[in-house]
Amino acid sequence: MTLGWILAASFVGGTLSAALAAFSLYLRASWIPMLVSFAIGTLLGAAFLEVIPHAFDQGDAHEAAVSILAGIFGFFVLEKLMLWRHCHTEDCEAHDQHATHDHGRSGALIIVGDTIHNFVDGVLIAAAFLQGTELGIVAAVAIIAHEIPQEVGDFMILLHSGYSRARALAMNLLSSVATIVGGLLGYYTLQVLEGLETILLGIVAASMIYVAVADLIPGLHRRPQFRDGAAQTLLIALGIGCIALVRAVVSH
Repeated sequence: MTLGWILAASFVGGTLSAALAAFSLYLRASWIPMLVSFAIGTLLGAAFLEVIPHAFDQGDAHEAAVSILAGIFGFFVLEKLMLWRHCHTEDCEAHDQHATHDHGRSGALIIVGDTIHNFVDGVLIAAAFLQGTELGIVAAVAIIAHEIPQEVGDFMILLHSGYSRARALAMNLLSSVATIVGGLLGYYTLQVLEGLETILLGIVAASMIYVAVADLIPGLHRRPQFRDGAAQTLLIALGIGCIALVRAVVSH
């Protein structure tokens, strides 16, 4: 049953976000930051309302706190090493150095980085479901909400790198398979790590906090107008509320 939940969440997270990216050309450009704001709320809501309290309940609070701190530091190092690349808009800072059409070089980097990112997401989904269905569902909702704007941004960059729409969609779908692979590997490997539940949950929470605070929120500051700030605040609150609602529903 747990494996089924992991596979379902990984499949939905990967394919849904990649498929929605194909419709991004029909979206107004201003809608993408709105999706990002909502994703921030779901990530922070899942981390602080569900994952961290669960980690504290599982074991020593100090161990959980150290795991979260170490996880944030680890994700920072990974991103600096360019092993985990996040892009949520077509003018992402990680790609400012690339020309609009570069014979696919930046597109290739996007595909590699997105595949690694999706694999990590699959492992995180597995880690959450192994601690309980309720926790897994909440974590999966937050990860999927974050995946959608990421895939939209990646799709835009692939187009600007010279890929056709069909090829860009195919590459996005192919990289999304890594989510399922990560979920399967996480299910079979994390089960042998008995006694490390608190550490694993700390890492899951760290990933959510890092993506929201270090990756997504700085991009919102590019729109300093009051109207944009008010909309961003509302959507972040809506994302948190969505997680609270999901948590309330699955706990009954």
